[in-house]
Amino acid sequence: MEDVVEEIEQKRWKRSLTKTKRSRSSSKSSSCLINNLDDGCLMHIFSFLSPIPDRYNTALVCHRWLYLACHPRLWLRVDRSAKDLLEPGVFPNLETAVEAARPGDTILISAGGRHLAYNIQIKKRLCLIGAGEQPDETTIYCSRGSDSALELLSTCKLANLTVKAELGCCLLHRSGRVTIEGCVLQCETNPLDHLSCPIVSTASAQTVISSPVKCSNDGVSVFRTRIEGGAKAVLTSGDLTLQRVRVIYARTSIFFWFDVEHQ
Repeated sequence: MEDVVEEIEQKRWKRSLTKTKRSRSSSKSSSCLINNLDDGCLMHIFSFLSPIPDRYNTALVCHRWLYLACHPRLWLRVDRSAKDLLEPGVFPNLETAVEAARPGDTILISAGGRHLAYNIQIKKRLCLIGAGEQPDETTIYCSRGSDSALELLSTCKLANLTVKAELGCCLLHRSGRVTIEGCVLQCETNPLDHLSCPIVSTASAQTVISSPVKCSNDGVSVFRTRIEGGAKAVLTSGDLTLQRVRVIYARTSIFFWFDVEHQ
């Protein structure tokens, strides 16, 4: 009887060992299948990933994925300290990067220092992302004398950025669907701070904007964003109203979630 039990246990152990080997071989073969694709196919797949964190994480897999995930076809970079400005996809300032960008491009703005912006019009669907670990490390600065740092006339997204305005507004929303996530919008405190406002939206159903992109769903969505200074956090006109406001008080900051949409 003991011999029979021992024989059964050995058979069970051999079966489990065979299953383990098969699962390992299948996982290895499946992981190798995607690497059999050429560079163009892989870059096309990477283009559907969100820049942060998914596309960023793909760059950590291997040297080939690092090269493809950081390819100029997928990113445009703004780097004030870049020595070789002839490198594809690298620009000395934000304005030239926006002009060169194609609809759907992602612009990665380098951390450190101030990136000056004066009434930069964004008329195409773009994504602007700060390259630092925190939004405070990448600052877009608008000095006195300009209406806004960025004038948004199309659907776009801003993430992990600090936009600071000395006088006026940080973001002037004209049309399109704008998403602001994990940012800092800051108006400097001064005697004329009643003229300052982090977000100004003039979009309305009656407003006609000469933009190549037609947007039927104008509005602003704000997620996990610090808003500091100014007379009001948001100033709207037309038929846009502030909706679904949520505020979380942290030890040193106040974070906002809200939407600015048509009634």
